[in-house]
Amino acid sequence: MMTTLPLTLFGAGSPEVRSSWSAERTHLDPCCWFDHAPGFLAGADQLFVELEDAIDWFRGRRLMYGTWHDEPRLTGQDPRADVALPQAIESIRDELTSRYDRSFLGLFCNFYQTGSDSVAWHADRIGRTEIDPLVAIVSLGGPRTFAMRPQSGGPSNRVHLHSGDLLIMGGAMQHHWEHAIPKTKHAAPRMSITMRAGGPPLSSQAAGAQAEPEASGPVQRTAGKPALIRASATRRRPRCASTSAPSSTASAIS
Repeated sequence: MMTTLPLTLFGAGSPEVRSSWSAERTHLDPCCWFDHAPGFLAGADQLFVELEDAIDWFRGRRLMYGTWHDEPRLTGQDPRADVALPQAIESIRDELTSRYDRSFLGLFCNFYQTGSDSVAWHADRIGRTEIDPLVAIVSLGGPRTFAMRPQSGGPSNRVHLHSGDLLIMGGAMQHHWEHAIPKTKHAAPRMSITMRAGGPPLSSQAAGAQAEPEASGPVQRTAGKPALIRASATRRRPRCASTSAPSSTASAIS
């Protein structure tokens, strides 16, 4: 695979997070929101080309109605043998961790080669194990529509992502909403970089580590030493006061 630059008008140059980026937050319902930061990453087209060469791409398969089908996109999360990931990946991770006070782990990339490549409606699996996780997506290459809709039904909210844009889904988005990349008639090649964060804010973890935790709940004594019996590790999907899509409200954050 080899994509010819430029893919977009302002995507060339060395990939780096812009120092003055800001995002607009849109509240979709009382407990779900997303941030959109246009132009978060400079040199996004160059990073596209670097990842195209560095990632070990494959086409997944899914069982649907008793038949295996190829996924309409390429997927990758690991570099090819003896190939290092671009430094910009860790720069993105560090910036997100610093801004959102959560540890963004892993790397998952999708490669949409044509407008026929897509992702069907879904919520990320991290929502099954973590309460209110953050899902960050950096878009590289050609523009595509990113759609979101309530799982309970209702109109969708659509954002047009351009090369270098950042979108972060937060609150209970992975519990109550779905997202998708719809097919389109014509589209330049596009790639998405996804990183996810679960658990409490890093600042609260640091504060908690300095203080001796107090046991709460039943205590079981073993060899004369108390040990707190913890609740089940299974996380339950949080409820929201409303999962319908009201008029979206937006506010600037920086």
